[in-house]
Amino acid sequence: MKVIKFGGSSLASGIQLNKVFQLVTEDSDRKIVVVSAPGKRFKEDTKVTDLLIDCAAKALLGEDTSELFEAIIARYAGIALDTGMSDAIIKQIRTDLQATISSDKSDPDKFLDRMKASGEDNNAKLIAAYFKFKGLNANYINPKDAGLFVTDEHASAQVLPESYDRLFALREREGIIVFPGFFGYTKDGEISTFSRSGSDITGAIVANGAQAELYENFTDVDAVYAVNPAIVKNPKKVLELTYREMRELSYAGFSVFHDEALIPAFHAGIPVHIKNTNNPDSCGTRVVHERENSNGPVVGIASDDGFCSIYISKYLMNREIGFGRKVLQILEDAGLNYEHMPSGIDDLTIIIRENQFGEDTERTIMTRLKEELNADQVIMQHGISLIMVVGEAMRHNVGITSRASKALSDSKVNIEMINQGSSEVSIMFGMKEEQEYAAVRALYNEFFSEVLV
Repeated sequence: MKVIKFGGSSLASGIQLNKVFQLVTEDSDRKIVVVSAPGKRFKEDTKVTDLLIDCAAKALLGEDTSELFEAIIARYAGIALDTGMSDAIIKQIRTDLQATISSDKSDPDKFLDRMKASGEDNNAKLIAAYFKFKGLNANYINPKDAGLFVTDEHASAQVLPESYDRLFALREREGIIVFPGFFGYTKDGEISTFSRSGSDITGAIVANGAQAELYENFTDVDAVYAVNPAIVKNPKKVLELTYREMRELSYAGFSVFHDEALIPAFHAGIPVHIKNTNNPDSCGTRVVHERENSNGPVVGIASDDGFCSIYISKYLMNREIGFGRKVLQILEDAGLNYEHMPSGIDDLTIIIRENQFGEDTERTIMTRLKEELNADQVIMQHGISLIMVVGEAMRHNVGITSRASKALSDSKVNIEMINQGSSEVSIMFGMKEEQEYAAVRALYNEFFSEVLV
């Protein structure tokens, strides 16, 4: 049995929905279909999820939501009209969405979760109705009825372990199951959403629970590429990579998957196949536990901006027991989490995402670090980009850091910091944001120029 998940761009119109139908029906093992909310139909279009967020914001302010409400309904109606369906399902969606907008607003976060989740939920109802219209034995199933229970964490829900046992019962259901992504239910019966791109997480959870042989994730790209195609023209396709490589790349900026999305599939040992709805004959990319290291030491290069660094220097820091704990306690008190913390004998650098900081938070942190640590220097630098060079085979190849550093030096890129994890699967380089693209191109040319296709 296979679990197949479709992203928003694959479900944005009637034409796209017909492609989805063809893919589902051409393989009898594709029994569970996990769906996102309708995405963009063209570059300037607006995703249904974004319309729902705007609508929720107006509702919370007590403003008129009728225009946005009709815009959302029009998206679903347009898909139904394109496929020749009756308007019965649209009447149901209209009723359900109106009930959601009119629901309790005393807890804004819970209300926003209900509104966002309705995008996937109503689309699952529409797609199940379309499949039936086309003659398939297909049924929508609500995550609560399926037993997908999660923690009560707004926009950051985590699956509860007992869900996997409950989801196994999906194997016994007749016909095709259409399952909405992005959300589950708390034990109190409240909707709670995963992080953005959470439909990928749902797909992996359902694949784990149903003990699928394969989790297929259909999107709008032919494969995972070794580097962002917006930075390097016609980059190399990656045909196979490990879960650990994919997670490292996703964390560092790859947009194909959220960095948490594959964890449930990883835990169950289920391979993931990324494919293109618009070009299903393309080989795609397989994500597996282990692979042959046949494509060189580096499998991919990812980058992301929006970081800052805090440099702390203190003579004999290495002899001061508890120094690192004090630093982390100050960050914890401010509600901050850090990304990296490379260190030396007398200094350390903390990398933090800038969107966590306000002016007051920054001022408080800097004051406490200077005064409570009695540091010689505490310097914050904004506008940092991180580049991750990733590959399982780097552990078995000498000189990767040297090659990367030389490539950056030859391209006049000033390295602000370097950090390599103990797993030796990735090397992180930090530099000023304005040098990010030049750095990525330099590294790509160093490790992939001999295998350009």
